[in-house]
Amino acid sequence: MRIGELARHAHCDVETVRFYEREGLLDEPARETNGYRSYTAAHAAQLNFIRHCRSLGIGLADIRTLRRFQADPSQPCDEVNELIDSQIARIHQQIESMRTLEQQLRTLRDSCHAHHSSSAECGIMKNLEQPIDDENCSCHADAPLDAQAPHSQRANQSHH
Repeated sequence: MRIGELARHAHCDVETVRFYEREGLLDEPARETNGYRSYTAAHAAQLNFIRHCRSLGIGLADIRTLRRFQADPSQPCDEVNELIDSQIARIHQQIESMRTLEQQLRTLRDSCHAHHSSSAECGIMKNLEQPIDDENCSCHADAPLDAQAPHSQRANQSHH
């Protein structure tokens, strides 16, 4: 099958297939005489595996590890369990970060109850003008220092 058909079977874009192939997660397909990639049912199974892992928030590095186990199923699954346990721990950290973020936003929202004629009078806008570590910043006043880092630095760093 060609790349478009593989992508349709996996309910993803052709670029997603190419990305996983470039990342070494999807085995490189054979080439037809005209240069087109020729994918098999094994590629479809690999792609479904990768996409299922991604739907669970599993990062590319961990998917590489899981694909090694998939390629050699005789290995004991202790490392697989540890990998999933680590993913669960990351999810718990993200949940806590999101709770902190929600509380910071609620505190920020509570800084302005009035309907002002201009945003210059708005407590939210005044608060956002303060540096994060400024004692005048009410939304970060009680937050631990690491919770003040931007969300993208706290979240799992995997993409795609």
